[in-house]
Amino acid sequence: MSDPAGVLSRYEDVCEELEVKPSPFIMKVLDKQREDQIVRELQYLDPREEMHLQLPGNNYLLTDTRLIDDDAFHLYKTLVNNTYVVSLDLRYNELTDNGAIHMSKLLEETCALKFLSLMSNSLTSEGINLIAKGLQINDTLLTLKLNGNKFGGKGGMALAGALQVNKCLEDLDIGDSDQDTQSMIAFATVLNFNATLKAFCINRPLLFSYQEETTVHYAKMLQVNSTLTELHLQKCDIRDFGAERLAETLVENVALKYLDLACNRIARDGAKSISKILRQNTPLEVLDLSSNRIEDDGAMFLSDAIANANTHLTTLVIGHNSINGTGLCAVAKAMEMKGNFKSVFIWGNNLEEDACVAFNDLVKSGRLDPKLTDVNPYTVDGRVYLSELNHGLRRHYYWTPFFGPDVETEEDK
Repeated sequence: MSDPAGVLSRYEDVCEELEVKPSPFIMKVLDKQREDQIVRELQYLDPREEMHLQLPGNNYLLTDTRLIDDDAFHLYKTLVNNTYVVSLDLRYNELTDNGAIHMSKLLEETCALKFLSLMSNSLTSEGINLIAKGLQINDTLLTLKLNGNKFGGKGGMALAGALQVNKCLEDLDIGDSDQDTQSMIAFATVLNFNATLKAFCINRPLLFSYQEETTVHYAKMLQVNSTLTELHLQKCDIRDFGAERLAETLVENVALKYLDLACNRIARDGAKSISKILRQNTPLEVLDLSSNRIEDDGAMFLSDAIANANTHLTTLVIGHNSINGTGLCAVAKAMEMKGNFKSVFIWGNNLEEDACVAFNDLVKSGRLDPKLTDVNPYTVDGRVYLSELNHGLRRHYYWTPFFGPDVETEEDK
């Protein structure tokens, strides 16, 4: 099975052996891959060396039904000995813990699969326990996305245990999975020693303490971890105290390039602490502080650090932070001064006229590429305004898997 036609034929054989009707959705996707391969041959292009099987249930252009556990079994039987399909995207389907049984077996037995997305299915802690067992044996998978499944702390503890054994996984996303304080701390503890994971997302845990214990644990982890390059801690109830703890340890970190602290409770003092990281010129390249409350003072602290001390930061996201014209003008001035500072996202703040003029000048002069920001200037009756651009941070800067950006579906638009 070194081409799409071979995968399609194997899937049809599996369904015939099991005496079941092939899924129209899977057949349509495989047939499209086969046709694309024929077109490449007619154009004298080299055949693709690998295949990415994209089966998102929310792609309404291709299907009006979602895959179920039986489909997961058929895919397992099709792909178990396959060396051509290297990624499997099953997000937004209706897989349950029974489907997780087959995905776990696939992880145990595959010799080629590098990417698996089970995002936003119906997996509970029992299904995640099975996935974790498969992950302990697997030695090929690089990216695993389980976000949107409500498996809670029990499932999280199982995955944290798997990370102690697995020496291959590089990207793990368990955001919006109802993690608790215990599992949050477990992951931070494991990452003190794990030397392979490069990107980790644990957005929106369910925390019931105001003491920021979890933030302190992640701060201590970042002090010693030398492989993690991307960390997402959205909606973790991080305040100025937690931001200060992160700043104290991040000045010693030599690896982190993308820090996502969006949707927390960081104010001006927290932004001042974070600006110390920028002044130390750490490897940090992307900083996301959107939907906090840093206001003008916080924006000015960050801008001053970028303009006068930092040569690594390329992207700053500070939308929805109650920043007025003074703070936004400071950010624009920092962009004028530093060539490495190429992208800024500011929508959701108080876009006063002086800020609109400043960003209009950046765009018109070519200093700020419209593709690298979320505002677009326009003029009405001689006055400059800014409108919101529809593209966002995820498409341009979110750490993309090894095979390239995700396929856009109707729900992503």
